[in-house]
Amino acid sequence: MRLEVAVTPPYPVFIEKGSLERLASYVAETAVALISDEHVAALYAGRVQAGLEHSGKWVKLYVVATGEKSKSLDSFGSVLRQMVGDGFDRQGAVLALGGGIVGDLAGFVAASYMRGIAFYQCPTSLLAMVDASVGGKTGINLPEGKNLVGAFWQPRAVIIDPKTLDTLPPQEFRQGAVELYKHGLLADPEILARMEKRDFLKSAAAEVMTELISRSVAVKAKIVAADEREQGQRAFLNLGHSLAHALESYTEHTLSHGDAVAYGLLFAAKLAAQRGFADETKRLLRFLDWLQPAPLNLRSFELLKPYLSRDKKNQAGTQRWVLLESIGRPRLLSDIADDELKNAWQYLLEVTK
Repeated sequence: MRLEVAVTPPYPVFIEKGSLERLASYVAETAVALISDEHVAALYAGRVQAGLEHSGKWVKLYVVATGEKSKSLDSFGSVLRQMVGDGFDRQGAVLALGGGIVGDLAGFVAASYMRGIAFYQCPTSLLAMVDASVGGKTGINLPEGKNLVGAFWQPRAVIIDPKTLDTLPPQEFRQGAVELYKHGLLADPEILARMEKRDFLKSAAAEVMTELISRSVAVKAKIVAADEREQGQRAFLNLGHSLAHALESYTEHTLSHGDAVAYGLLFAAKLAAQRGFADETKRLLRFLDWLQPAPLNLRSFELLKPYLSRDKKNQAGTQRWVLLESIGRPRLLSDIADDELKNAWQYLLEVTK
């Protein structure tokens, strides 16, 4: 299956079982910086590198630590310096092999090296497949907050092999399902209908997962094409993420991204209900019951405020929140009062004890 992200220039998203074995056919450049993390590299990097080299390409593998700690200035600088030492020039390409963390780091490397070289995404986690690999957002974290440094740098192509989900731990599959569910809330009720059935499992038939991944990518591709640089409606994709990023930063990423976004979605649903919009809190509670996120070991909303104040959607010091009027009808609001936030936070604490 092939989808297109209609930015300028447009690029394809291939969703094909077995495409991992054919990566060389998607990458035009002859010099490839293959960036992966320790876990994914052990599973796939050897065969990917061998396949690329068999096609006549020159490949250097750069392996970073697994986890959010790799989205750092240190990792970013280390990979850049290694690429300089290995002799990459502007005709080379960066290929990200892994989850969203690897994709964010590798994309920022590609955007920065010699002021920008070709970039390809090969996501191996559900989270990266349905969200992080599409759209061109790249970046790293600072101690002060998540994704505060980065660039918009669109890939030349995204190559998704659903077969790599076979090696994804069940909990990581559930983490990725959160972003899939978010896209359903934003624009595709059919995604919600499919996910809310009892048979939505990691072991679902390949054609089922391919369809859901395709639907999710289509939601994001449409929004990105309409607003590549997040000047307007692309901010809708941050549904649930304002609180999530604050939680991740405060907990120093001990709370996973998927769990944090799930809490953020429920928080946003409560804010929406308080505003008189459709009340989807019960639906989100059922989803959290399926997800079984890590406990929310934080009682004080005040501790999150410094991180919320640095949210990238903020304008002129004003916080902006993405809420749903109803399924498929997101809105960006900048007049949410502090009391509304505190009430929604208290609700979140009470229902997730």
